[in-house]
Amino acid sequence: MQLVSRRSRLRGSVLIPASKSHTIRAVAVAALADGRSLIHNPLLSGDSEAAVRCYRALGAEIDTSDSSLWKVSGVGGRIVPPAETIDVLNSGTTLRIAMGSAALAERGQRTTFTGDAQIQTRPVGPLLEALQDLGAECVSLKGNGKAPVRVGGQLKGGHTSIEAKTSQYVTSLLMCAPLAAGDTEIDVTLLNEPGYVQMTLDWLDKQGIAYENDRMRRFRVQGGQRYKPYDMPVPADFSSATFFLCAGALFADEITLDGLDFADSQPDKGVVDYLRAMGADISIDANAITVRAASLKGVEIDMNATPDALPAMAVVGAYAEGTTRLVNVPQARMKETDRIACMARELAKMGARVEELPDGLVVHHSKLKAAHLDGWSDHRIVMALSIGAMGLDAPCTIDTAEAVAVTFPDFVDLMQSVGADMTLLD
Repeated sequence: MQLVSRRSRLRGSVLIPASKSHTIRAVAVAALADGRSLIHNPLLSGDSEAAVRCYRALGAEIDTSDSSLWKVSGVGGRIVPPAETIDVLNSGTTLRIAMGSAALAERGQRTTFTGDAQIQTRPVGPLLEALQDLGAECVSLKGNGKAPVRVGGQLKGGHTSIEAKTSQYVTSLLMCAPLAAGDTEIDVTLLNEPGYVQMTLDWLDKQGIAYENDRMRRFRVQGGQRYKPYDMPVPADFSSATFFLCAGALFADEITLDGLDFADSQPDKGVVDYLRAMGADISIDANAITVRAASLKGVEIDMNATPDALPAMAVVGAYAEGTTRLVNVPQARMKETDRIACMARELAKMGARVEELPDGLVVHHSKLKAAHLDGWSDHRIVMALSIGAMGLDAPCTIDTAEAVAVTFPDFVDLMQSVGADMTLLD
Protein backbone atom coordinates (compact mmCIF):
# COMPACT_ATOMS: atom_id res chain seq x y z
CA MET A 1 0.00 0.00 0.00
CA GLN A 2 1.17 3.53 -0.78
CA LEU A 3 0.39 6.87 0.85
CA VAL A 4 0.44 9.90 -1.45
CA SER A 5 0.82 13.18 0.43
CA ARG A 6 0.65 16.65 -1.11
CA ARG A 7 0.95 20.30 -0.13
CA SER A 8 -1.66 21.03 2.55
CA ARG A 9 -2.95 23.71 4.88
CA LEU A 10 -4.63 22.44 8.03
CA ARG A 11 -7.62 23.80 9.93
CA GLY A 12 -10.19 22.22 12.24
CA SER A 13 -10.31 19.91 15.24
CA VAL A 14 -9.53 16.24 15.75
CA LEU A 15 -10.21 13.80 18.58
CA ILE A 16 -6.99 11.92 19.32
CA PRO A 17 -7.45 8.12 19.61
CA ALA A 18 -6.63 6.04 22.67
CA SER A 19 -3.09 5.26 23.78
CA LYS A 20 -1.48 2.11 22.44
CA SER A 21 0.79 1.79 25.47
CA HIS A 22 -2.08 2.17 27.94
CA THR A 23 -4.36 -0.18 25.97
CA ILE A 24 -1.83 -3.01 26.06
CA ARG A 25 -1.19 -2.50 29.78
CA ALA A 26 -4.96 -2.41 30.33
CA VAL A 27 -5.41 -5.74 28.56
CA ALA A 28 -2.53 -7.35 30.47
CA VAL A 29 -3.69 -6.20 33.91
CA ALA A 30 -7.29 -7.20 33.22
CA ALA A 31 -6.20 -10.59 31.87
CA LEU A 32 -4.14 -11.31 35.00
CA ALA A 33 -6.84 -10.08 37.40
CA ASP A 34 -9.41 -12.28 39.13
CA GLY A 35 -12.82 -11.16 37.83
CA ARG A 36 -14.31 -9.10 35.01
CA SER A 37 -12.81 -5.78 33.94
CA LEU A 38 -14.30 -3.14 31.65
CA ILE A 39 -11.94 -1.25 29.34
CA HIS A 40 -13.58 1.87 27.92
CA ASN A 41 -12.27 3.61 24.78
CA PRO A 42 -9.54 1.09 23.87
CA LEU A 43 -7.34 1.62 20.85
CA LEU A 44 -8.38 -0.46 17.83
CA SER A 45 -5.15 -1.23 15.98
CA GLY A 46 -2.82 -4.01 14.95
CA ASP A 47 -0.82 -3.81 18.18
CA SER A 48 -3.85 -3.86 20.46
CA GLU A 49 -5.31 -6.76 18.47
CA ALA A 50 -2.05 -8.61 19.04
CA ALA A 51 -2.36 -8.04 22.79
CA VAL A 52 -5.94 -9.31 22.83
CA ARG A 53 -5.04 -12.44 20.86
CA CYS A 54 -2.05 -13.08 23.08
CA TYR A 55 -3.89 -12.87 26.38
CA ARG A 56 -6.78 -14.90 25.04
CA ALA A 57 -4.24 -17.61 24.28
CA LEU A 58 -2.96 -17.34 27.87
CA GLY A 59 -6.46 -18.06 29.17
CA ALA A 60 -8.34 -14.77 29.52
CA GLU A 61 -11.81 -14.33 28.06
CA ILE A 62 -11.87 -11.06 26.11
CA ASP A 63 -15.03 -9.79 24.45
CA THR A 64 -14.26 -7.05 21.90
CA SER A 65 -17.62 -7.15 20.11
CA ASP A 66 -18.31 -3.60 21.33
CA SER A 67 -15.41 -1.59 19.98
CA SER A 68 -15.85 1.10 22.64
CA LEU A 69 -16.06 -1.27 25.63
CA TRP A 70 -13.96 -4.41 25.99
CA LYS A 71 -14.97 -6.94 28.64
CA VAL A 72 -12.17 -9.06 30.09
CA SER A 73 -12.54 -12.02 32.44
CA GLY A 74 -9.09 -12.60 33.89
CA VAL A 75 -7.23 -15.73 34.94
CA GLY A 76 -6.40 -14.60 38.47
CA GLY A 77 -2.69 -14.95 37.76
CA ARG A 78 -3.08 -18.63 36.84
CA ILE A 79 -1.50 -18.83 33.39
CA VAL A 80 -2.13 -22.00 31.36
CA PRO A 81 0.11 -21.97 28.25
CA PRO A 82 -1.48 -22.85 24.91
CA ALA A 83 -0.19 -25.70 22.80
CA GLU A 84 0.23 -23.41 19.80
CA THR A 85 2.83 -20.67 19.40
CA ILE A 86 1.59 -17.15 20.19
CA ASP A 87 2.23 -14.72 17.34
CA VAL A 88 2.49 -11.12 18.59
CA LEU A 89 2.57 -9.82 15.01
CA ASN A 90 4.46 -6.46 15.11
CA SER A 91 3.89 -5.64 18.79
CA GLY A 92 7.11 -5.45 20.77
CA THR A 93 5.24 -4.15 23.82
CA THR A 94 2.94 -7.18 23.77
CA LEU A 95 5.86 -9.60 23.39
CA ARG A 96 7.85 -8.25 26.32
CA ILE A 97 4.96 -7.82 28.74
CA ALA A 98 3.53 -11.23 27.86
CA MET A 99 6.90 -12.92 28.39
CA GLY A 100 6.68 -11.86 32.03
CA SER A 101 3.09 -13.08 32.24
CA ALA A 102 4.02 -16.47 30.76
CA ALA A 103 6.67 -16.88 33.46
CA LEU A 104 3.81 -17.14 35.99
CA ALA A 105 2.80 -20.57 34.69
CA GLU A 106 3.54 -23.63 36.81
CA ARG A 107 6.97 -25.19 36.51
CA GLY A 108 7.24 -27.34 33.42
CA GLN A 109 4.57 -25.39 31.53
CA ARG A 110 5.99 -23.38 28.65
CA THR A 111 4.74 -20.76 26.18
CA THR A 112 6.37 -20.10 22.82
CA PHE A 113 6.22 -16.61 21.31
CA THR A 114 7.08 -15.39 17.84
CA GLY A 115 6.31 -12.34 15.73
CA ASP A 116 6.81 -10.87 12.30
CA ALA A 117 10.19 -10.32 10.66
CA GLN A 118 10.73 -7.00 12.45
CA ILE A 119 9.92 -8.46 15.86
CA GLN A 120 12.49 -11.20 15.24
CA THR A 121 15.22 -8.54 14.93
CA ARG A 122 14.44 -6.85 18.26
CA PRO A 123 16.43 -7.95 21.34
CA VAL A 124 14.84 -9.55 24.39
CA GLY A 125 17.93 -11.27 25.80
CA PRO A 126 18.26 -9.08 28.93
CA LEU A 127 14.62 -9.78 29.80
CA LEU A 128 15.09 -13.54 29.32
CA GLU A 129 18.07 -13.46 31.69
CA ALA A 130 16.21 -11.42 34.30
CA LEU A 131 13.21 -13.75 34.26
CA GLN A 132 15.57 -16.71 34.68
CA ASP A 133 17.15 -14.99 37.70
CA LEU A 134 13.68 -14.85 39.22
CA GLY A 135 12.95 -18.56 38.70
CA ALA A 136 11.54 -18.84 35.18
CA GLU A 137 12.83 -21.10 32.40
CA CYS A 138 13.61 -19.03 29.31
CA VAL A 139 15.33 -19.63 26.00
CA SER A 140 15.76 -17.85 22.68
CA LEU A 141 15.05 -20.64 20.21
CA LYS A 142 17.62 -19.37 17.68
CA GLY A 143 20.17 -18.63 20.39
CA ASN A 144 20.42 -14.96 19.39
CA GLY A 145 18.56 -13.29 22.26
CA LYS A 146 15.56 -12.56 20.05
CA ALA A 147 12.19 -14.09 19.16
CA PRO A 148 11.09 -16.77 18.78
CA VAL A 149 11.39 -17.44 22.51
CA ARG A 150 10.07 -20.04 24.92
CA VAL A 151 9.17 -18.98 28.47
CA GLY A 152 8.29 -21.42 31.22
CA GLY A 153 7.37 -21.17 34.87
CA GLN A 154 7.65 -20.67 37.60
CA LEU A 155 8.47 -17.14 38.61
CA LYS A 156 9.45 -17.24 42.30
CA GLY A 157 10.91 -13.81 42.99
CA GLY A 158 14.44 -13.02 44.13
CA HIS A 159 17.02 -10.57 42.82
CA THR A 160 17.98 -9.53 39.31
CA SER A 161 19.89 -6.75 37.61
CA ILE A 162 19.00 -5.42 34.17
CA GLU A 163 20.28 -2.94 31.60
CA ALA A 164 17.08 -1.57 30.12
CA LYS A 165 17.95 -0.15 26.73
CA THR A 166 14.20 -0.31 26.27
CA SER A 167 11.88 0.48 29.16
CA GLN A 168 9.70 -2.48 28.18
CA TYR A 169 12.06 -4.85 30.01
CA VAL A 170 11.42 -3.12 33.32
CA THR A 171 7.70 -2.81 32.62
CA SER A 172 7.49 -6.56 32.03
CA LEU A 173 9.25 -7.36 35.31
CA LEU A 174 7.20 -4.88 37.33
CA MET A 175 3.93 -6.27 35.97
CA CYS A 176 4.66 -9.94 36.70
CA ALA A 177 6.63 -9.57 39.96
CA PRO A 178 3.60 -8.85 42.19
CA LEU A 179 2.17 -12.26 41.26
CA ALA A 180 5.35 -14.19 42.10
CA ALA A 181 5.37 -16.19 45.34
CA GLY A 182 8.22 -14.22 46.89
CA ASP A 183 9.48 -10.67 46.90
CA THR A 184 11.47 -9.34 43.93
CA GLU A 185 14.37 -6.89 43.85
CA ILE A 186 15.31 -5.32 40.51
CA ASP A 187 18.49 -3.29 40.08
CA VAL A 188 18.28 -1.13 36.95
CA THR A 189 21.77 -0.26 35.71
CA LEU A 190 20.51 1.66 32.66
CA LEU A 191 17.03 2.93 31.90
CA ASN A 192 15.97 4.56 28.67
CA GLU A 193 12.45 6.02 28.36
CA PRO A 194 11.72 6.23 32.12
CA GLY A 195 8.35 7.83 31.42
CA TYR A 196 7.01 4.52 30.13
CA VAL A 197 8.03 2.82 33.37
CA GLN A 198 6.14 5.57 35.20
CA MET A 199 3.06 4.67 33.15
CA THR A 200 3.43 1.11 34.42
CA LEU A 201 3.86 2.28 38.00
CA ASP A 202 0.69 4.33 37.63
CA TRP A 203 -1.16 1.12 36.75
CA LEU A 204 0.33 -0.61 39.80
CA ASP A 205 -0.72 2.33 41.97
CA LYS A 206 -4.30 2.14 40.71
CA GLN A 207 -4.26 -1.56 41.55
CA GLY A 208 -2.94 -0.97 45.07
CA ILE A 209 0.21 -2.99 44.40
CA ALA A 210 2.87 -2.69 47.11
CA TYR A 211 6.36 -1.80 45.88
CA GLU A 212 9.34 0.42 46.65
CA ASN A 213 10.96 2.64 44.02
CA ASP A 214 14.41 4.11 44.60
CA ARG A 215 14.68 6.74 41.84
CA MET A 216 13.99 4.04 39.23
CA ARG A 217 17.42 2.58 39.96
CA ARG A 218 16.12 -0.14 42.24
CA PHE A 219 12.67 -1.62 42.75
CA ARG A 220 11.44 -3.95 45.45
CA VAL A 221 8.09 -5.59 44.72
CA GLN A 222 6.18 -7.55 47.31
CA GLY A 223 5.17 -11.01 46.14
CA GLY A 224 1.92 -12.86 46.67
CA GLN A 225 -0.24 -9.98 45.48
CA ARG A 226 -3.20 -9.99 43.09
CA TYR A 227 -4.61 -7.74 40.40
CA LYS A 228 -8.20 -6.61 40.85
CA PRO A 229 -10.83 -6.19 38.12
CA TYR A 230 -11.45 -2.57 37.19
CA ASP A 231 -13.71 -0.27 35.18
CA MET A 232 -11.71 2.55 33.50
CA PRO A 233 -11.21 4.39 30.21
CA VAL A 234 -7.97 4.42 28.21
CA PRO A 235 -6.41 7.90 27.91
CA ALA A 236 -5.79 9.50 24.52
CA ASP A 237 -2.40 8.91 22.91
CA PHE A 238 0.26 11.63 22.97
CA SER A 239 2.38 9.48 20.61
CA SER A 240 -0.33 9.68 17.97
CA ALA A 241 -0.88 13.35 18.75
CA THR A 242 2.78 13.99 17.91
CA PHE A 243 2.07 13.88 14.19
CA PHE A 244 -0.73 16.44 14.44
CA LEU A 245 1.35 18.65 16.72
CA CYS A 246 4.25 18.64 14.26
CA ALA A 247 2.05 19.07 11.18
CA GLY A 248 0.21 21.90 12.91
CA ALA A 249 3.39 23.69 13.93
CA LEU A 250 4.47 23.67 10.27
CA PHE A 251 1.30 23.92 8.19
CA ALA A 252 -1.80 24.85 10.21
CA ASP A 253 -3.92 27.96 10.14
CA GLU A 254 -5.24 26.49 13.36
CA ILE A 255 -5.92 22.93 14.50
CA THR A 256 -7.21 21.77 17.86
CA LEU A 257 -6.38 18.35 19.32
CA ASP A 258 -9.06 17.13 21.72
CA GLY A 259 -9.04 14.52 24.47
CA LEU A 260 -5.44 14.82 25.72
CA ASP A 261 -4.78 14.81 29.45
CA PHE A 262 -1.53 16.45 30.57
CA ALA A 263 -1.93 14.85 34.00
CA ASP A 264 -1.24 11.49 32.37
CA SER A 265 2.37 10.29 32.57
CA GLN A 266 2.83 9.55 28.86
CA PRO A 267 6.30 10.86 27.99
CA ASP A 268 5.40 11.98 24.47
CA LYS A 269 3.54 14.96 25.93
CA GLY A 270 7.09 16.36 25.99
CA VAL A 271 6.77 17.00 22.25
CA VAL A 272 4.77 20.12 23.14
CA ASP A 273 7.80 21.44 25.02
CA TYR A 274 10.15 20.53 22.15
CA LEU A 275 8.04 22.43 19.64
CA ARG A 276 7.60 25.42 21.93
CA ALA A 277 11.39 25.59 22.35
CA MET A 278 11.57 25.84 18.54
CA GLY A 279 9.07 28.73 18.53
CA ALA A 280 5.80 26.90 17.88
CA ASP A 281 2.50 28.64 18.62
CA ILE A 282 0.79 26.17 20.95
CA SER A 283 -1.88 26.86 23.57
CA ILE A 284 -3.36 24.41 26.07
CA ASP A 285 -6.90 24.65 27.44
CA ALA A 286 -8.39 21.88 29.60
CA ASN A 287 -8.22 18.74 27.43
CA ALA A 288 -7.48 20.56 24.18
CA ILE A 289 -4.29 21.71 22.48
CA THR A 290 -4.44 24.37 19.75
CA VAL A 291 -1.56 24.70 17.28
CA ARG A 292 -0.85 27.35 14.66
CA ALA A 293 2.01 27.45 12.17
CA ALA A 294 4.90 29.67 13.17
CA SER A 295 8.49 30.35 12.16
CA LEU A 296 10.56 27.63 13.83
CA LYS A 297 14.23 27.61 14.75
CA GLY A 298 16.55 24.68 15.30
CA VAL A 299 17.48 23.62 18.84
CA GLU A 300 19.14 20.67 20.57
CA ILE A 301 16.68 18.19 22.10
CA ASP A 302 17.49 15.31 24.45
CA MET A 303 15.05 12.71 23.15
CA ASN A 304 15.90 9.80 25.43
CA ALA A 305 12.42 9.85 26.96
CA THR A 306 10.61 10.03 23.61
CA PRO A 307 12.17 7.79 20.93
CA ASP A 308 8.85 7.40 19.11
CA ALA A 309 8.86 11.14 18.38
CA LEU A 310 12.20 11.10 16.57
CA PRO A 311 10.85 10.61 13.01
CA ALA A 312 8.36 13.48 13.25
CA MET A 313 10.82 15.81 14.99
CA ALA A 314 13.41 15.07 12.29
CA VAL A 315 10.93 16.34 9.69
CA VAL A 316 10.32 19.47 11.74
CA GLY A 317 14.07 19.99 11.91
CA ALA A 318 14.35 20.01 8.12
CA TYR A 319 11.88 22.93 7.94
CA ALA A 320 13.23 24.88 10.94
CA GLU A 321 15.79 27.64 10.47
CA GLY A 322 19.32 26.71 11.49
CA THR A 323 20.25 23.29 12.85
CA THR A 324 18.28 20.82 14.95
CA ARG A 325 20.12 18.21 17.02
CA LEU A 326 18.12 15.20 18.24
CA VAL A 327 20.40 13.44 20.72
CA ASN A 328 20.71 10.78 23.45
CA VAL A 329 18.24 8.40 21.85
CA PRO A 330 20.30 5.32 20.84
CA GLN A 331 17.31 3.04 21.45
CA ALA A 332 15.68 4.55 18.35
CA ARG A 333 17.93 2.18 16.41
CA MET A 334 16.15 -0.80 18.02
CA LYS A 335 12.53 -0.02 17.26
CA GLU A 336 10.54 -1.49 14.33
CA THR A 337 13.49 -0.27 12.28
CA ASP A 338 16.70 1.63 12.88
CA ARG A 339 14.78 4.90 12.89
CA ILE A 340 17.94 7.00 12.96
CA ALA A 341 19.38 5.44 9.81
CA CYS A 342 16.05 5.18 8.01
CA MET A 343 15.02 8.78 8.63
CA ALA A 344 18.46 10.01 7.55
CA ARG A 345 18.16 8.07 4.32
CA GLU A 346 14.61 9.17 3.46
CA LEU A 347 15.14 12.83 4.35
CA ALA A 348 18.27 12.81 2.17
CA LYS A 349 16.12 11.62 -0.74
CA MET A 350 14.04 14.76 -0.19
CA GLY A 351 17.13 16.94 -0.33
CA ALA A 352 17.63 17.40 3.39
CA ARG A 353 21.07 17.93 4.84
CA VAL A 354 21.13 15.40 7.64
CA GLU A 355 23.87 13.68 9.62
CA GLU A 356 23.66 10.47 11.64
CA LEU A 357 25.02 10.38 15.15
CA PRO A 358 25.45 7.11 17.06
CA ASP A 359 22.57 8.26 19.28
CA GLY A 360 20.58 10.62 17.08
CA LEU A 361 20.38 12.98 14.12
CA VAL A 362 21.60 16.42 13.12
CA VAL A 363 19.13 18.02 10.71
CA HIS A 364 19.89 21.30 8.94
CA HIS A 365 17.36 23.68 7.43
CA SER A 366 16.89 22.44 3.87
CA LYS A 367 14.99 23.17 0.70
CA LEU A 368 13.07 19.95 0.36
CA LYS A 369 11.82 18.34 -2.84
CA ALA A 370 9.32 15.63 -3.63
CA ALA A 371 10.58 12.05 -3.85
CA HIS A 372 9.43 8.45 -3.88
CA LEU A 373 10.00 7.34 -0.30
CA ASP A 374 10.27 4.07 1.60
CA GLY A 375 8.33 3.85 4.85
CA TRP A 376 10.39 0.81 5.93
CA SER A 377 7.21 -0.90 7.16
CA ASP A 378 7.45 1.38 10.20
CA HIS A 379 4.23 3.19 11.10
CA ARG A 380 5.96 6.19 12.62
CA ILE A 381 8.30 6.67 9.66
CA VAL A 382 5.39 6.51 7.19
CA MET A 383 3.40 9.10 9.14
CA ALA A 384 6.40 11.39 9.64
CA LEU A 385 7.29 11.38 5.94
CA SER A 386 3.68 12.16 5.02
CA ILE A 387 3.99 15.35 7.09
CA GLY A 388 7.22 16.25 5.35
CA ALA A 389 5.40 16.23 2.01
CA MET A 390 2.82 18.81 3.13
CA GLY A 391 5.10 21.73 2.33
CA LEU A 392 6.20 20.68 -1.17
CA ASP A 393 5.07 21.72 -4.65
CA ALA A 394 4.82 18.10 -5.87
CA PRO A 395 3.44 15.01 -4.14
CA CYS A 396 5.49 12.38 -2.32
CA THR A 397 4.62 8.70 -2.55
CA ILE A 398 5.46 6.61 0.51
CA ASP A 399 5.64 2.82 0.26
CA THR A 400 4.63 0.28 2.99
CA ALA A 401 1.87 2.61 4.18
CA GLU A 402 -0.12 -0.36 5.50
CA ALA A 403 2.18 -0.21 8.54
CA VAL A 404 0.20 2.77 9.87
CA ALA A 405 -2.53 0.35 11.01
CA VAL A 406 -0.18 -0.99 13.68
CA THR A 407 -0.98 1.94 16.00
CA PHE A 408 -3.05 4.52 14.10
CA PRO A 409 -5.39 3.02 11.49
CA ASP A 410 -7.45 6.25 11.32
CA PHE A 411 -4.43 8.48 10.68
CA VAL A 412 -5.21 9.34 7.05
CA ASP A 413 -8.93 9.88 7.68
CA LEU A 414 -8.25 12.19 10.62
CA MET A 415 -5.58 14.11 8.71
CA GLN A 416 -8.00 14.54 5.79
CA SER A 417 -10.64 15.83 8.22
CA VAL A 418 -8.42 18.83 9.05
CA GLY A 419 -7.44 19.53 5.45
CA ALA A 420 -4.52 17.24 4.64
CA ASP A 421 -4.33 16.24 0.96
CA MET A 422 -3.52 12.56 1.43
CA THR A 423 -4.58 9.46 -0.49
CA LEU A 424 -4.06 5.78 0.27
CA LEU A 425 -3.45 3.55 -2.76
CA ASP A 426 -3.70 -0.26 -2.72
